[in-house]
Amino acid sequence: MLPRFIQSELQTALKSSPAVVLLGPRQIGKTTLAYALAADGAQYLDLESPEDREKLSNPEEYLRSRQSQLMVLDEVQRMPTLFEPLRGLIDHARRNGRKTGLYLLLGSASLDLLQRSSETLAGRISFLELAGLHRLELPPAMWEDAWLRGGFPESLTAASPEQSQRWRRDFIRSYLERDVAQFAPRIAAEALRRFWTMLAHLQGGTVNIAQLARNLNVDGRTALGYLDLLVDLLLVRRLAPWHGNVGKRLVKSPKIYIRDSGLVHSLLGITDMDSLLSHPVLGASWEGHVVESLLAVAPTDVQPSFYRSAAGAEIDLLLTWPSGEHWAIEIKRSSTPKPKRGFYNACEDLQPVRKLLIGSVTERYTIKDSVEVVPLQVAMQMVVDMSTISNQAKQIIYPKTARLTDFHD
Repeated sequence: MLPRFIQSELQTALKSSPAVVLLGPRQIGKTTLAYALAADGAQYLDLESPEDREKLSNPEEYLRSRQSQLMVLDEVQRMPTLFEPLRGLIDHARRNGRKTGLYLLLGSASLDLLQRSSETLAGRISFLELAGLHRLELPPAMWEDAWLRGGFPESLTAASPEQSQRWRRDFIRSYLERDVAQFAPRIAAEALRRFWTMLAHLQGGTVNIAQLARNLNVDGRTALGYLDLLVDLLLVRRLAPWHGNVGKRLVKSPKIYIRDSGLVHSLLGITDMDSLLSHPVLGASWEGHVVESLLAVAPTDVQPSFYRSAAGAEIDLLLTWPSGEHWAIEIKRSSTPKPKRGFYNACEDLQPVRKLLIGSVTERYTIKDSVEVVPLQVAMQMVVDMSTISNQAKQIIYPKTARLTDFHD
């Protein structure tokens, strides 16, 4: 098993919360990570297994008798009725002195799972998201493959490019035939595949839903439903535009990324690096790969967005930290990257504390106006380091040992 960046954060969450939901698309490695935890005495149930679902025919009785150990419940969206008894079980365990590390819930669909759990288990649950394998989890020899093949472990570690491509084709087909039927049975799998492929061609762009609807010969609401479904299945990211009072006309439409670069390439028939380097999607594919890599290591309280004005000022990725500080990030697939004038204009509007240019470079250096040119893995480590500094500052301001009475005069 390759080490996962989120593992320590997951263990910390289980020590501070009675229930933790680990979200991520199918085959991203959630179950493997859960098995690593289960080796320490946890019990694992796969809710897609009829045998395991039968064990939960009376969930309160079954789970209450096992409250001395961590219960790992995989594909929990298959039993949405489970959340209501979990609330009572958590409260019962709290009264008996067990307040943390009761349940680890694994799910492959965000909206459906989040709505039910957040309403039923409010104040009792934490959420984490597992991304694909990225540069801080991989040796340098695998970094280019992580862009070409994507971050799904089975695709990335396949014995040959052909096996990797075959795995991704099968993955796409199984998602369309199985998960779409579960969450949206009225959507035709072939129509959704065409829509998904169209998004691959538009990677990193602002999407005109009306135009996509016309191309598919469906109405706008139907096309928007397709997009919502792919977002909810954690396959597509809708990156919101930044809004604020800067006295400029700003673009209001979100940018759309297929979250795994390997799936982008599979949908477009790109099979090797030579094909990718000569394909029109090259720059957009790299941009999406960089965005997902950075957000995989960014803390959940960092707000990602992009900035674009009608006058042409643009920032590919804007990270807004809880303090209100901005990091402006420009992304170029070049060994000698240079920002466009629009990037500098956008920085004048927002005054970010850091200006990063991520390119295909091997070392870190600075160019004019304090723009730092950095390799992707260095930018990712900078985000991790900033997160650590922010957490240390929070502990100084709000120490864990502080009591309510400590704040009284």
